[in-house]
Amino acid sequence: MTQRARALIAGLRRVEHGLDAIIQPVVFMAMAALIGVITLQIISRVLFTAVEWTEEVARFLLVWLTFLAGTLAFQRGRHIAVTFAVDALPARLRQLARLLASLVVVAFLIALAVISLEYMQVQSFQKSAALRVSMSYVYAVVPFCAAVMAWYALVDAVELVVTGDTHEPRETPS
Repeated sequence: MTQRARALIAGLRRVEHGLDAIIQPVVFMAMAALIGVITLQIISRVLFTAVEWTEEVARFLLVWLTFLAGTLAFQRGRHIAVTFAVDALPARLRQLARLLASLVVVAFLIALAVISLEYMQVQSFQKSAALRVSMSYVYAVVPFCAAVMAWYALVDAVELVVTGDTHEPRETPS
C-alpha cells in the first residue's frame, strides 16, 4: 500500500473515530436519561400523581437511543450478518462481493436519509402531545444516522478498494 493510500485510510478512520467520539457519549447520556425518566415515571405513579411528560420523553429517548446505538453497532460490524457464502468464495470474488454489498448499503442508506429528510419536513407541523415540541426533532435522528452509517459503509468500500480488506469488527481505539 502506498503512502498516499495509507494517508487516505488514516484520514477516513480519523473521521470515523471523531464521529464515534461524539455518538458514544450521547448514547451513554441518553441511556442514563432514559433510566432516570422511567424511574421518575414509576415513582411518581406509585407515590404521587403521574408526571405526564415522562412517557413521551422516554419514548423519544428510546427512539434516539435505538438509532444512535445502531449506528455504533454498524460502525463496529456488530449487526447480524450471514457470511458463510461470501466466506466460501475465492479471495478476489470475496472482495468483490463485499465491495458490492458495501455499495448497495451506501445506496440504501443515502436513499433512507433523503426520504426521511422529506418525511421530516412534511411532518414538521406536528407537535408532540405532552411537550408540544416539533416532531421534526424526534424524526431528525433517522436521516442523521442514515448519513453517518452511509459514511461508515463508504469508508469500508474505499478500504476494500485500496487495501483489499476491511478490519471487521472494528473496535474503538483504546
